[in-house]
Amino acid sequence: MKNKYLLLLFIFFFLLSCGKKTDLQKVYECESPSFSNLEDVTDVKNLFSIAIPKNWKTNLYFDALQTSIYSADTTKQLTETTLIDVTLIYKSVDFTTDFKEKLRLKDEMYQLKQTVSKELKVIQKPSYMLVAKGIKQGFSYQKSSIYIQINDANFLLAKVEVYGDSLIEQRFCKAYKLIDKIQLK
Repeated sequence: MKNKYLLLLFIFFFLLSCGKKTDLQKVYECESPSFSNLEDVTDVKNLFSIAIPKNWKTNLYFDALQTSIYSADTTKQLTETTLIDVTLIYKSVDFTTDFKEKLRLKDEMYQLKQTVSKELKVIQKPSYMLVAKGIKQGFSYQKSSIYIQINDANFLLAKVEVYGDSLIEQRFCKAYKLIDKIQLK
């Protein structure tokens, strides 16, 4: 009888942990499936990696100030794909009111309206997220910029861009699942 209760308790906690969503996935109450056929891509400086679908076109970049991984599914039209850019920037970041205001003004300069602005945790690090939308290159456009404080000297900027009006939340959710699994080296 005691084993039966332990088994039920184990099943309860297992099911509870399976349904746990990250802070990013809670933004859109993500229920979408994940990307499949993933491969780990590591930046040139070997500081972080992210799993990206194997069929996506990926570019690596680095200079004295940053190292980045940029990837998109180029087999789809621009209005159906997701673009992901993860950049480790060799600079500190503080989520002050001035920092947030500068980001808002920059979005306004590009005629983008912020729809989400919140502090959260991403890869167990303090983070600040913005979602803005508008028109870019003649298409409906939305971007999600996630500033992740790695340490006192570095931060990650994980940016997701989507064009068009179809499956916006699903595309963001699938990208967030990839960002949630970024590995720091």
